[in-house]
Amino acid sequence: MQISQRISNITGGGSDGWDVFYKARRMIADGVPVTELTIGEHDIRTDPTILAAMDRAATGGHTGYAIVPGIQTLRDTVAARIQDRTGVPTTSRNILITPGGQSALFAAHMATCSPGGRALYIAPYYATYPGTIRGVGAIPVAIPTRAHEAFQPRAEDIAAEAAGASSLLINSPNNPTGVVYSRETLEGIAQTCREHDLWLISDEVYDTQVWQGEHISPRALPDMAKRTLVVGSMSKSHAMTGSRIGWICAPDEVIDHLANLATHTTYGVPGFIQDAAEYALTQGPDLEAKIAEPFRRRRALARDIIAGQNTVSLIPAQGAMYLMLDIRPTGLSGEDFANALLDTHHIAVMPGESFGKSAAGHIRVAMTVEDSKFTKSLQTLVTFAQTLAVPSANAS
Repeated sequence: MQISQRISNITGGGSDGWDVFYKARRMIADGVPVTELTIGEHDIRTDPTILAAMDRAATGGHTGYAIVPGIQTLRDTVAARIQDRTGVPTTSRNILITPGGQSALFAAHMATCSPGGRALYIAPYYATYPGTIRGVGAIPVAIPTRAHEAFQPRAEDIAAEAAGASSLLINSPNNPTGVVYSRETLEGIAQTCREHDLWLISDEVYDTQVWQGEHISPRALPDMAKRTLVVGSMSKSHAMTGSRIGWICAPDEVIDHLANLATHTTYGVPGFIQDAAEYALTQGPDLEAKIAEPFRRRRALARDIIAGQNTVSLIPAQGAMYLMLDIRPTGLSGEDFANALLDTHHIAVMPGESFGKSAAGHIRVAMTVEDSKFTKSLQTLVTFAQTLAVPSANAS
């Protein structure tokens, strides 16, 4: 007997991109102190008031099966939030509550991709994107971007791969680069989707973490609401990573089918977690700003450190909780640099190669430890890079 190819081929037969992270965790388990700048996990945990709301809901009895598409009041709240932020008319009919953003990404591709079909996504990409696409039985096709263009996607590159594709997945603010897609970029993406009849899946889980520019949901662009599925999550905006709660916003007929899918897969999200999410959303932008502020502050610290040398360069960090650093002047790949930094200084970062070929020679640094520790770690990283620098290296 064999397990299915759909499952056994999720990583494409190679690494899943998390090797350095797993290595760091093994070191920690062996008692080695490691500073983890790897995953997007807040160093401050879920706000106590949100946990208190969750506790009230659970002890009050909201522990049975919740309605599969999501409780009505939460769907109403999410819809109102999206309408307020985008200006696009949105109701609960457009919302499905999911067990986190990753579940929403999987469901969105189940809705838009047929087995054996092509599904496009922008590189650099969050490490689970190609595996998610393979998991639904589709063929992942990466659209490259370029560091010297701040990793902004080109419409013509998308169009070149659009034949036979059914969907395009984008992410802005972007993980791993921290880049916020410009209006010009998004208008080009939208035009390409219209011309080639593509569904657009827009991963917007970092929409509350914008440090420069503006977050534009492509669903708000002309004629795009009917072909766009937006993925949202409470993980980043409200530090509720472990609660596993997110949503899809899509045309109502898509939501109807996705509710059927959820009945046969997740069977919904626990009611007490939904109640806590509703409470959190009703606290408004002040709570979201409080949760985002450490990353804004650390971005400023990082820019000062990096400005003081010329070995490591910073891709414009316009949003999200990450920095994408160009370390090509060291002569090492992102993977080799990350392993050497971990072995030598016990600082763990993610290699750029974990996020696709477009990020080769880069590393991703999560700004997820307290300020003084973050500052010290980044200074150590930069100094380490300077000791490795190849004088004749061309980082263009």
